[in-house]
Amino acid sequence: MPIGFLTDAQRRSYGRFNGEPTPDQLARYFHLDDGDLKIIGERRGDHNRLGFAVQLCTVRFLGAFLEDLSETAPGAVAFLGRQLSLQDPSVFSNYCLSEARWDHASEIQSRYGLREFTDPSARFRLNRWLYALCWTGTDRPSALFDRAIAWLITHKILLPGVTVLERHIVRIRTRAQERVWLRLTQAVSAETKAKLEALLMVPEEGHVSMLDRLRKGPFLRSAPELVRALRRIDAVRGLGINLSVSSRVPPTRVQALARFATMAKASAIKRMPDHRRFGTLIAFILNLEAIALDDALDLLDILITEIFADATRAGEKARLRTIKDLDEAAGRLGQVCALLLDPSVADSTLREAVFAVVKREDLEAALRQVENLVRPPEDMYYRELKESYRRVRTFLPSLLQTVRFGATPGGRPVLEALEFLRKPEESEDRLHAGDPPIAIVTRAWRQYVFGDDERIDRKAFVFCFLDRLRSALRRRDLFIAPSFRYADARIGLLSGPAWESARPAVCRSLGHSLSAEETLLALGRQLDQTYQLVATNLSSNPLARVEKADGKDELVLTSPDKLEEPPSLVRLRNEIAARLPRVDLPEILLEIAARTDFTAKFTHISQRDSRAGDLAVSICAVLLAEACNIGMEPLVRNDVPALRRSRLSWVNQNFVRNETITEANASLVVAQNNIPLVHAWGGGEVASADGLRFVVPVRTIHAGPNPKYFGYERGVTYYNLVSDQFTGLNAIVVPGTLRDSLVLLAVVLEQPTELNPIEIMTDTGAYTDVVFGLFWLLGYRFSPRIADIGGARYWRMDPSADYGCLNGIARHRINTKLIAEHWDDLLLRWGLVPYWAKDEKIGFKTINARAETVDTAHSFRSAFKKRRCLIPADGFYEWKKVIGGKIPYSIEMKDGSPFVFAGLWEGWQNPETQEWLRTCTIITRQPNEFVAEIHTRMPIILPPETHDRWLSGEAGKYVLRAFPAKEMKIGAVSSRVNKLENNDPGLLELLRRLRLCPVRPC
Repeated sequence: MPIGFLTDAQRRSYGRFNGEPTPDQLARYFHLDDGDLKIIGERRGDHNRLGFAVQLCTVRFLGAFLEDLSETAPGAVAFLGRQLSLQDPSVFSNYCLSEARWDHASEIQSRYGLREFTDPSARFRLNRWLYALCWTGTDRPSALFDRAIAWLITHKILLPGVTVLERHIVRIRTRAQERVWLRLTQAVSAETKAKLEALLMVPEEGHVSMLDRLRKGPFLRSAPELVRALRRIDAVRGLGINLSVSSRVPPTRVQALARFATMAKASAIKRMPDHRRFGTLIAFILNLEAIALDDALDLLDILITEIFADATRAGEKARLRTIKDLDEAAGRLGQVCALLLDPSVADSTLREAVFAVVKREDLEAALRQVENLVRPPEDMYYRELKESYRRVRTFLPSLLQTVRFGATPGGRPVLEALEFLRKPEESEDRLHAGDPPIAIVTRAWRQYVFGDDERIDRKAFVFCFLDRLRSALRRRDLFIAPSFRYADARIGLLSGPAWESARPAVCRSLGHSLSAEETLLALGRQLDQTYQLVATNLSSNPLARVEKADGKDELVLTSPDKLEEPPSLVRLRNEIAARLPRVDLPEILLEIAARTDFTAKFTHISQRDSRAGDLAVSICAVLLAEACNIGMEPLVRNDVPALRRSRLSWVNQNFVRNETITEANASLVVAQNNIPLVHAWGGGEVASADGLRFVVPVRTIHAGPNPKYFGYERGVTYYNLVSDQFTGLNAIVVPGTLRDSLVLLAVVLEQPTELNPIEIMTDTGAYTDVVFGLFWLLGYRFSPRIADIGGARYWRMDPSADYGCLNGIARHRINTKLIAEHWDDLLLRWGLVPYWAKDEKIGFKTINARAETVDTAHSFRSAFKKRRCLIPADGFYEWKKVIGGKIPYSIEMKDGSPFVFAGLWEGWQNPETQEWLRTCTIITRQPNEFVAEIHTRMPIILPPETHDRWLSGEAGKYVLRAFPAKEMKIGAVSSRVNKLENNDPGLLELLRRLRLCPVRPC
């Protein structure tokens, strides 16, 4: 990393005013309290008093004394002059030339406890804090520089020279990076290193290195491609990299190195020094196993789906081809049935009459024809499936031997069947009943799996297993490790004491009762009232009616007539269109980049700052080329360095990634939300989700078929969430045209912007009964725009309730007993609700307050000033993320004594019920070197001597420090502590034994 990473603008603004301070900054840094006024009052002359005040407040704001006081912002001087009741603030110009300013600076430093950067204790604390940031995170040097300035100002340490601090950050960051590489490589054998070196070599008979082949995932939808994907997993495991290596390094650092290795050329990695090269490759391999497993299971799901779909299509085509034969056979049987039902034909002469009409051999042939052609109600098209058995045999043995599955209780039968199929296959196609686990055999499969001789058809059993395997993987009843997409879904769920302590806060913030019975009773009353209201108004609504369909009542809606646009609206639209200027897309993009600086969010994949000139221009060009799908060529200008082909290719490879696009989009949402006009459109509480379909011209397993949208090709759906402020909040790419309801909730919950939409609007594709329930449970309002209500199911809780004309459609019964049994499983969250919140749903985003922004963040700054609290505890848990899961750790004091967290509390009054809700949040910060081993954040523990000052508001942010690591102990904890059923005295003994093995920092 280069020693000098700051731009000229950053150097010029260091320790100096960058324009006028904002009103909030004036109120925070330039306010003079009684103590300040007393000290200032000791000066003689207005110019000395004003000059002393300027230097005092300037060092608070900038962290340094200005060498040239004339550079002080005039607004700050005027603000201080008003507080000192000075009639003529211009006397400050006399002070700027006086020698007294040097004496005043020394006095301020002495009386206010300001320390020099060279102070050993200050340097030690800064080094420890910076090292924790570098060890656990991937902040760029310039971001670390800004954070270091804020830390020095907060801790009353004078800023050093700009190059001194710049070089200091470089040294700390380099040391942390060196430690990452050392930790990853220290336990790697020479044999493994030789295998890693071989990854970078290009064989004589080949054109690409092994690294490039491993980075390339499956792209064909075929059984041989799945076998190659499974061999890729074996190749990764064959390198001998133990997953425990990742436990020595924070996951963020491993993932950052892995991303770099995924994007960088093999030749570039090969040129690295040994320890850096091996560390980068190890991080890549650690992540690659999870990626390779996920890719293989994605392809497996696609293959199983295609095998069953092909069999269904083949069966339906065969049925269409035999319709004529079936009609002929049915006609003969119809003749026989007519004679059977004819009362004039005596029973004694019935057979003679039948055979006189239809010959015996013709009747037997017709019966055989019907038996062969008629499909059972739950037909699995097994006859056609058997034709694909050779295709299954191509990949099934490799799958069973390569992928190691785990299972939840619901997936145990499938796992048992999988273990059975791992055994060598017998030569005969039929097995004795009882040999394989038959719990997976459903009613639809029973007729094919079990024969008349009590033996099992192995092929039918295999297809039944594949059908259940696909379902179990989608439900996550089966899981794998390591994995990003198919990991155990139970990891991270609260249970046991952790859940019991959070349960009341979760219920309050969600607006639900602790009792499932109370909640169901309230929902039942609401449902009854809604049915009664609709039934009363139905007769007066000409667009809604109840009709009979197949003997059942159905609710029918008639589309309203189209409303013509009024001429005034047409004229207004034309007038606005005529006034809009015609501009090029590049001009718009560059102007928005200049106004919002969103291009700063596009960072280099190595997390280093780029020194390239006009980088924003290059980024905008790449974004325009990608968005318009025109490629780089139309934008290449060899006479403009920022638009040369080599520069655009470099930017596209190293800067444009999913995470940087997400951060840039979030900054654009913030900029849009700050425009007053936008709030006339909406406040961000409403969002709409919908998808755009695109044909994918390249071969990939992540594109799906849909003749309606893609014809004979394959494509993807870009599913997007847009706010009522016309900003995109989140988007994901969905293979093919997967039903929107399967991805809607993920798009809503994972949107990373500052907006918090509560009402979500969708089209018919996102509508399901389950989605309605999930949205209600999480505090959202689901508002689908349903195009056709036909086929919808209507539910009731009270079977005896009388809903009048709606009784016939309210046919389905809600299983309230099931909901009550699993009520606790449906609730899991907490959060602080500010007094100004429109509703309590904001608690989703305020579980913790960050110490770095607690005094400025809109959600916390008022509580920080007026409503502080202490939250007692005798220990807490943190979960360390590893590939495929999390490991719980217990953290407490060495002497076992209780302690308190720094917290904030709020009171919020429900505007509808007028009931008061009390909530709280815990303040967190960057961890000390002890906790940094397992997590990137830690709650702030306040020492006893700071309790009174914290509660009174006297103490500022300076008390929000990381608790000394030497007074804490950390130990790995069994996963038993995270299960509600484990609540016995023996659990404490287990914890004590596990805590004897603390995690110690280097």
